[in-house]
Amino acid sequence: MEGQNFHLLFKDCMPIFIALGDEVRLTIIEALARNGLYDSMGNDVSVTNGSTASNIGMNVKDITERTNLSRPAVSHHLKILKEAGLIDVRQEGTANFYYLTIGDTTKKLCFLGQHMQMLLDRVPQLTDNSGKI
Repeated sequence: MEGQNFHLLFKDCMPIFIALGDEVRLTIIEALARNGLYDSMGNDVSVTNGSTASNIGMNVKDITERTNLSRPAVSHHLKILKEAGLIDVRQEGTANFYYLTIGDTTKKLCFLGQHMQMLLDRVPQLTDNSGKI
């Protein structure tokens, strides 16, 4: 039963691993993070420091300019990131703004890590008396 739980946890995290396993998607995540954390002058800001919902996120045009990717490529990668739960989108009129939503994915990865650690703690240590493997 324990192995089955691990398999299900790992399978649940696979979209996250796939999404994070691509350098282009990491570039998009970085652009979204910088947009949410820094103003145009590079000063550190946060949502609690006066930002409003109307200036949170980036549209495809903004992401295209930051990453030098085509619009179809950006849209493709955004879809993968959204399916993995790393980003979400909010609509403002006809415009879509993408922003990071890593809270739930972080919880999933932490839970998987804790489960892996529990499994490893049950494995007898493979060390000799000197503490070396």
